Amino acid sequence: MDFNFSDDQEQLRDAVRKWVDKGYTFERRRGIEAKGGFSREAWDELAELGLGGLYISEDDGGLGMGPVAGMVVMEELGRGIVLEPFAQALITGGVLSGYAGTELKEAWLPRIAGGQAIVVLAHQERKARYRLDVCAATATKTGAGWAVTGHKSLVPVGDEADAYLVPAQADGKIALFLVERSASGVEAHGYGTQDGSRAAEVVFDKAAATLVTADGLAALEHAIDIGIAATCAEGVGVLDKTLDVTVEYLNQRKQFGVTIASFQALRHRVADMKMQLELARSMSYYATLKLNAPADERRQALARAKYQLGVSMRYVAANSVQLHGGIGVTDEYIGSHYFRKLTQLEITFGDSMHHLGEVSARLQDTAGVFN
Repeated sequence: MDFNFSDDQEQLRDAVRKWVDKGYTFERRRGIEAKGGFSREAWDELAELGLGGLYISEDDGGLGMGPVAGMVVMEELGRGIVLEPFAQALITGGVLSGYAGTELKEAWLPRIAGGQAIVVLAHQERKARYRLDVCAATATKTGAGWAVTGHKSLVPVGDEADAYLVPAQADGKIALFLVERSASGVEAHGYGTQDGSRAAEVVFDKAAATLVTADGLAALEHAIDIGIAATCAEGVGVLDKTLDVTVEYLNQRKQFGVTIASFQALRHRVADMKMQLELARSMSYYATLKLNAPADERRQALARAKYQLGVSMRYVAANSVQLHGGIGVTDEYIGSHYFRKLTQLEITFGDSMHHLGEVSARLQDTAGVFN
């Protein structure tokens, strides 16, 4: 199997890295966080790079570059701990491309690809505990279409988005709907999250909705797997920069007249951090390459990847703080922001214990080596 990136993918990585390094500095990020955790201006800049259309075909106004390109972009955005939820563009672009009808595609995919519309997944409920088959929201048929009623939590930029993909119970099974934020009966209450980004509680009270697919659970599982792959890739970028920042600090900080990077015990700790980074990177590649696999194989692979990423993120984040000492948790120092990001990514789309349970539940009689 060839793990080399294509020229187009390398050019894409270079373009995003240059934007992060020059256009999304730590000072700008702190300013965005202070103003609420989301910048439409920064989102528009990402759209100008064409990133919104990575999972959307050229016929629908996108680039059609696929999962590997999405992984490349998310790694670079992770290096810059970018607050804007670009993973949501991958999720909604992929789901609408794969499950929506022609009319819905024509109405939304070109706008998502061009950045004119922000559509986010609104699926989490307080009693679900990461289970996708637990859904209290309901949808009823109306003369004009559907009406959705329910409460969704931790919706990324939920008070800024233009529309939501909402799973709800319809005719005894979970279906997936698109609901516009401007629709009557939609109320969103925004707040900041641990990593400095923005989310919202969104309440739907008989809100007008358009059916995306009646097979909502399958579409939701696919959406979450796209999100997990994106989160894994973003985590790799954050881990990479966390290690860089830690090594830079060890090469500057002195004790007993020498840099602490010369202490053998600390060098061993950094080596272990590097090993966790590379484990995370390999599992991120695995997750991305399994996104187009059959559903059962895909779900198992993504759970494995998210578990390993969770372990790596916890290890690297904790050791980075310990090697820094007190400065590692101060808000003025960039290292603390990487720590907060890693902490939040570990629980995004299911924490490590949840995915360990998912891996266990999908174990078969053999390891897949023997028929």
